[in-house]
Amino acid sequence: MGVFVAAIAAFAGMLWANRFKNEEPDGEGAEELNQQLDQLDDLKNAYGKLPSPTKAFAPIFVPILLICLGSIANFPSKPLGEEGIFSVLVFLGQPVNALMIGLLLSLSLLKSDKKIAEFSERISQGLVVAAPILLITGAGGAFGSVLKATEIGAFLGSSLSALGVGIFMPFIVASALKSAQGSSTVALVATSALVAPLLGDIGLNSEMGRVLTVMAIGAGAMTVSHANDSFFWVVTQFSRMSVKQAYRAQTAATLVQGVTAMIVVYILSLFLL
Repeated sequence: MGVFVAAIAAFAGMLWANRFKNEEPDGEGAEELNQQLDQLDDLKNAYGKLPSPTKAFAPIFVPILLICLGSIANFPSKPLGEEGIFSVLVFLGQPVNALMIGLLLSLSLLKSDKKIAEFSERISQGLVVAAPILLITGAGGAFGSVLKATEIGAFLGSSLSALGVGIFMPFIVASALKSAQGSSTVALVATSALVAPLLGDIGLNSEMGRVLTVMAIGAGAMTVSHANDSFFWVVTQFSRMSVKQAYRAQTAATLVQGVTAMIVVYILSLFLL
């Protein structure tokens, strides 16, 4: 059910994103980024023989795979047991350890004879690019924590849970929490806790009702990503978009995807409940 709903939401997001495929980023550093893209052929030639796709993408995909395997090993059902391979995957699946392995894999991509000097240069370049993102992301996360400390989530949840709108109630509560404090995780967990005792009252206490409730909460938890969401700033900084441009692209895209997913959930509820 989740794959079906998510696929339609992703397609809607892709259609929205296509509106911006020919639009140039207008934020700080956009001109420099465009210059780097114009010099891409020169950069390829200077690098020499390019690595294979497996070698090039391994520093990205291997850590992701390790983190996923670590998460699977940590399932409450313990599908891999509690010893041996379980301990190995839990250790390697820790984000810091997985990213360290990715870093070690990336060292094979260094091409110059003076690898230590090249490594130091790459680290310096990475710090210059990452520092503003880390600062802004940290500020966004701190702002979200301040909002959570005000208990605005509990107030919104208790106020909206009594609306009596059926399958739309979990979506409205989750989207209100997400928009208010910026964290999808907090919106998911808080909405689940608020909605679970009310499933019988809103007619969603069946097995399929619970499935659709989960889908509705997930749809709400992506609606919408804006300035109090640290991920919003990651996207903005990496893509060199201005805040105004990011609201039209990133924020509106999450709105389109969330609403589309909820519409699909509602249509499914008409046939399955």
